[in-house]
Amino acid sequence: MSEQEPKKPKYGKIVEGAEQLSLGISIVVAVLIGVWLGYMMRKFFGYEWLFWLGVFWGVAGAILNIYKAYQKQKKELDKLKDDPRYKNYTPPKDDDEDE
Repeated sequence: MSEQEPKKPKYGKIVEGAEQLSLGISIVVAVLIGVWLGYMMRKFFGYEWLFWLGVFWGVAGAILNIYKAYQKQKKELDKLKDDPRYKNYTPPKDDDEDE
């Protein structure tokens, strides 16, 4: 066997697509869990503000999921930046910049 690029899995594109879809699902799930937790705390303890605390936790969890996905994507793009195929790449100029 020669030392070539490793063979990509047959279903690699499907796995990548599912990974991107999971971000949207995880955002919704984080908010729903926060709302449910807030509702249960309000019901159990009787304080209205506990519901909003749960909502805040859910939204914070969703933002954390987005941040983690951003960091992962940035890491992959940084690897691509160092790829020799793109060493001399310059982005195309916009015609609107001249105005």
